[in-house]
Amino acid sequence: MSGMTAVAAEPFQLKRDGGDLTAGVRALEKQLKRVTLDTVLAKANRVAARKGATGAGAFGTMRPRPVDWYCFDADDNAVRDWYPQGLTCSSDAGTGGGTYVVSWYFKPETGAERGVRLSFLDTAALRYRHVLLVRAGADGDIAPIDIHAGGVAWYGDLLYVADTSRGMRVFDTRHIFEVDGDDKTRIGRKGEVHNAFGYRYVMPQTGAWTPTSGGARFSFAAIDRTTATDTLISGEYLDGPGGRVARWPLNADGTLRADAGGVASALDAYRLPEARIQGALSHDGTWYLSQAAGASRNGSLIVVGDTVRKRPYPVGPEDLTCVRDKKTLWSVTEFAGRRVIYGVPL
Repeated sequence: MSGMTAVAAEPFQLKRDGGDLTAGVRALEKQLKRVTLDTVLAKANRVAARKGATGAGAFGTMRPRPVDWYCFDADDNAVRDWYPQGLTCSSDAGTGGGTYVVSWYFKPETGAERGVRLSFLDTAALRYRHVLLVRAGADGDIAPIDIHAGGVAWYGDLLYVADTSRGMRVFDTRHIFEVDGDDKTRIGRKGEVHNAFGYRYVMPQTGAWTPTSGGARFSFAAIDRTTATDTLISGEYLDGPGGRVARWPLNADGTLRADAGGVASALDAYRLPEARIQGALSHDGTWYLSQAAGASRNGSLIVVGDTVRKRPYPVGPEDLTCVRDKKTLWSVTEFAGRRVIYGVPL
């Protein structure tokens, strides 16, 4: 197994593509109550367990166990329509505190598409709440966003959600809205009432960065705050060899650094050393890669620095984030009955 090999970054060139998203957000501003992220956390309605017993199923044969972990409630641990994929935290955002954000994609056995939701977890209170991601029309109607959401990264006020073949979708934590309907079977505006499948809060898409050419995939997302300019990371999950990862410089306001034409060029790109990489993060010149091994075998954490090492990891590891002041690397596992947010030393 070799390390990270530099490759051409051009396939990861992204172009700003806002479309009519701004008009939709403006419409919601007039029709619904806007709330802060602090309000969402204060009204978190689900209970997490720190170092809960349900984490053990995900750890499998992993030794040593993670240094810390958080378990979802029984319903979210067991549900088979929703699958956790992406993970980011307030250390990525630069805001401090102990907030984690998990992206889930909807994979229904039956029923209508519900898209993507984000779980905002307050680790101090051990409470979390789901917020549904939506696309808002110019008339204020809302619809689910049907993507895999394999990764999420938080920087400043902005959240980047990976959209496998279409780059990165952008959401803004300053634009969260409280819906006024409670119908759990429908979404959208009917008359003066908005419903969102029973979710109390929705977050409309505010922007997008789409590839200027085909060929690149966007399977995960992370933030590196140790590069000369802070960078957004994304790259490719492939069942076989050949996956790549790239980094883009970020502006202070969280947007990608782009030229006058709105094109953001990747700072660099690398070939991943192995297949089935579910998450990638760089920190202080070292790369950390989470590698899956199916629903019954423990995955691996591949650490690429001066040498390449494999460390034990849980079953079903996904996206990566890190808590810098605690020097810990975090991920989330996806499989029903064995879902946990967990941290290991960097």
